[in-house]
Amino acid sequence: MKVTQEKLPKSQIGLSIEIAPETTKQTYEQVVQNLSRTVNIPGFRKGKVPRSILLQRLGTTRVKAAAVEELIQDGIKKALDQEKIPAIGQPQLRSTFDDLISSYEPGKALTFSAAVDVEPEIKIGNYTGLEVKAEEVKYDASRIDSVLDSERQQMGTLIPVEGRAAQMGDTAVVDFKGVIPKAEGEEGEDEPIPGGEAEDFQVELQEDRFIPGFVSGIIGMNPGETREVSAQFPDPYVNQELAGKPARFTVTLKEIKEKELPELNDDFAQEVSEFKTLAELRASLEERFQKEASDKTKLNQHEALLKELVKNVEIDLPETMIQQEVDAMLTQTAVRLQQQGMDVRKLFTQDIVSKLRENSRAEASEKIVRSLTLREIGKRESLKVADEEVNTRVNELMQEYAGQDIDEDRLRTVVENDMLTEKILDWLVEHSTVELVPEGSLKVEEPEEIVDSLQSEEAQETNPETQTTESGE
Repeated sequence: MKVTQEKLPKSQIGLSIEIAPETTKQTYEQVVQNLSRTVNIPGFRKGKVPRSILLQRLGTTRVKAAAVEELIQDGIKKALDQEKIPAIGQPQLRSTFDDLISSYEPGKALTFSAAVDVEPEIKIGNYTGLEVKAEEVKYDASRIDSVLDSERQQMGTLIPVEGRAAQMGDTAVVDFKGVIPKAEGEEGEDEPIPGGEAEDFQVELQEDRFIPGFVSGIIGMNPGETREVSAQFPDPYVNQELAGKPARFTVTLKEIKEKELPELNDDFAQEVSEFKTLAELRASLEERFQKEASDKTKLNQHEALLKELVKNVEIDLPETMIQQEVDAMLTQTAVRLQQQGMDVRKLFTQDIVSKLRENSRAEASEKIVRSLTLREIGKRESLKVADEEVNTRVNELMQEYAGQDIDEDRLRTVVENDMLTEKILDWLVEHSTVELVPEGSLKVEEPEEIVDSLQSEEAQETNPETQTTESGE
């Protein structure tokens, strides 16, 4: 079999494959025999149909098409083996199938063209001595107090309050009924808000709990008092029929409660953690937040270097690689949304999937370029991760997820790749100049992703806390 190679764009290799005459004849005869054993023709037993009758009933075009299809599949496979071409993805036929059928004659050579994707060639310019800026994330000690206060709020106990008016931060027990007031000069009665009424309804007096104006209207009320409260539905709003409309609620305050918080001491620390003293809990939180800040700074350094690095790289990506990465990205997105309780079948319509695939191409391409570039640098600099390091991390994760169905071999591969990537990036940091700048000084607003908007829409439709018409929000 004669094979001629041709280098094509997008990391493809074009193949001109010539099938020998004896092979074209042998394949044709084999196809005829196979058809005679499987085709039902009235008046003849399987395998006993005369050749002339078989060809007459089936038609020579059908028989030739079957033979050509087999010749193409077998020819491409043997050509890849013969030329030792490490193809990725499915080969593509470049010749026209109908033309091949027309020109095919058993016993004569058959030539056709195909193309296969291969690993791309990686051309890297300078990858040392890079100069970049990265945001430094500094440890914020106030986060400790915020965490402790949040824990205290969760452990707080609501107790009735007497002798004063409602104020922000209280929890109020109210009866309310809402209407959409008629416009000035308009005849008729006010329009009731569907589901916009309740009795003994308990609400925390924070402005974001209801539509604007509702909570502020309750502030200053005393138990037993009834008041008309004006509010405004935001626009946009989950219920489009109410979006932007004014609302009026008749609110009766029945009871005021305030939250009594536990004292911040060693007993509190033992209640919310495994530590015996508040000092130990604070020290643990400080260590955690310092590490988070350090890790985020390191991540920013890596990201800055990667963005600069890919400017010095030339890679003609094959379509197979891009589509495989897009598939992986969409699968991860679907799994993530499903885990959040969203209806993936409803969200991922054919049109949406098509848009997602198109919008994901750029990100998928960049991820591949980054991965291939780092892998190439690792090879050039002989950077490796010791088996002991990988084994230690795998064992830690297996213990952490004990009882779950974890593919240890798959986990090992992921861990090794992640550790090697981090090692290569750390090596790049050591061989580059990274200027740390204040957090937030380099941020650029990014466009909203389709998945984010889908997630927002689904959350609004499924989260009862956003459906004000039933809770008064």
